[in-house]
Amino acid sequence: MIKKRRLAILVSGMPGSGKTVFANMAKKMALHVISMGDVVRMEAARRGLSANPNSLSQLAVELRRERGPTAVAELAMELLLPSQAEIVVVEGVRSLEEVNFFKDFFEKVVVVSIHSSPKTRFSRVVARRREDDPVKWEEFVERDCRELELGIGSVIALSDYILLNEDMEKESFEISCINLLNKLLSLAHG
Repeated sequence: MIKKRRLAILVSGMPGSGKTVFANMAKKMALHVISMGDVVRMEAARRGLSANPNSLSQLAVELRRERGPTAVAELAMELLLPSQAEIVVVEGVRSLEEVNFFKDFFEKVVVVSIHSSPKTRFSRVVARRREDDPVKWEEFVERDCRELELGIGSVIALSDYILLNEDMEKESFEISCINLLNKLLSLAHG
């Protein structure tokens, strides 16, 4: 039996909501962070697939079909195992099955969801220009629907904490992230 680590902070939210900002603030606080999206992108590269929105979405679904609903979480955990970090942040959790998977490896699991309106998220996605991001509204809506089919809505609905990232400057949201991370760290150490 593997000794359980202290705390996993699982971050969920629809594309463009601010999960990466939260993860970046965790990195600034010297926490070990892994991105489930990066895990899928690494698997795509390993398979020689392009990193466009359709191929990555199809791969995420295919992985779950091949290996079960926790496939991406399992790949993420494989990357986490060599680390000795007692507290980790996993960005991009998309299903309750993934949440439950991480509970096998950590004493405490806390789910944080980031929420922003579709209009706000779309403008952020277009502005960030990541290779796998949609550029048309219709593609964006299709991607949201695929995310919801994976079960992300249930994760958001049952989150322990929800951060609203709407109508605020990025710096204000970063402060909100740091404040919540500090709170979670104090709970983990207390």
